[in-house]
Amino acid sequence: MPPSSSITEALRPAVTPLLAALPSTVPFVAPDALERRSGRPLALRLGANESSFGTSPKALAAMRDAIARAAWYGDPETFALRARLAARLRVRPSNLAVGAGVDDLLGLVVRCFVSPGDPVVMSRGGYPTFAYHVAGFGGVLHTVPYRDDRNDLDGLAEAARRHGARLCYLSNPDNPSGSWHSGDDVRAFLDRLPPGCLLLLDEAYLEFGPDGTAPSLAADDPRVVRTRTFSKLYGMAGARIGYAIADETMVATFDKVRHHFGVNAIAQAGALAALDDAEHVARTLSAVAEGRRDYGMLGAAIGMPTLPSGTNFVCFDAGGAARARALVALLLEHGVFIRMPGAPPLDRCVRITVGTAPERAELSSLLRRLHAEGALAALDNHSPRG
Repeated sequence: MPPSSSITEALRPAVTPLLAALPSTVPFVAPDALERRSGRPLALRLGANESSFGTSPKALAAMRDAIARAAWYGDPETFALRARLAARLRVRPSNLAVGAGVDDLLGLVVRCFVSPGDPVVMSRGGYPTFAYHVAGFGGVLHTVPYRDDRNDLDGLAEAARRHGARLCYLSNPDNPSGSWHSGDDVRAFLDRLPPGCLLLLDEAYLEFGPDGTAPSLAADDPRVVRTRTFSKLYGMAGARIGYAIADETMVATFDKVRHHFGVNAIAQAGALAALDDAEHVARTLSAVAEGRRDYGMLGAAIGMPTLPSGTNFVCFDAGGAARARALVALLLEHGVFIRMPGAPPLDRCVRITVGTAPERAELSSLLRRLHAEGALAALDNHSPRG
């Protein structure tokens, strides 16, 4: 006979007060969960900013070879990958930390620099996983609205000074807006942050930005940690691998608490090979640029203008938060997965990953048909099907 609920609860160990006070939440609803809910596969998966252009053939071959050694742990020092990255970036291997994607690295930085009650600053509606980590470690988040659909650097710097922020998060190019600031502007922004405030600069989409997006910063500048990923340009989101550039003391600090076997051997082999596939990188960058142009023409045709993008996704202006939410639901009914930003002013938009040419053609055909039928004009009255 199972124990009664009262006995079960009496025996249950108590979690920490911080954890007990947190709501049950996840930063994103995954496309896999949406498929399980609907009972059917998605026709177009364009909401998670994965690479629609696949993984480097060289990386795939390297990962297949590495599977034969799956019984072994991956190198906890990621020595070969850090050496290759260091040569490419012209930094020392000791300036690099490798983690299971940018999300892992964001959590590591928050864990190291944010104590319960510490103030943290980011843009309102910015990358939800960072806010998730801040809440999980007890930080107090202060947000600054986007201005002109971009991160408000002046507002972020002022908020960091006013609140005495321990940490300030900036993604450049930005998720979810797709916007970017020049490297010179980011460098000037760093100089305006108060002493003792660490800039966490998320550069997951850096390769898609225009020339001049990357700031000129010394790897040993103790005021900044830069995070990058193999998930976007290199098409390795499922492998979970990314890296941070920081000064040697900070990397040594990460070593005190990071999950040393968190990056598996197969991912390390794939990342190492991906760095050598310049042809795949060039094809992907060209295809994304073409896709952004296609989306611009599509947005004009259906009355939903697009925002400028320096990423592998584009925001379409649906004309209001309710309309954007209805469009996400309407497209999901047609098997198309997209997302929308979570806070004003960007919540008037939907965010769509740049798909392959056939995927873009299928999306364009659907949206143009819905536009011709008046379904897009009637989004305010759309009720999702149960």
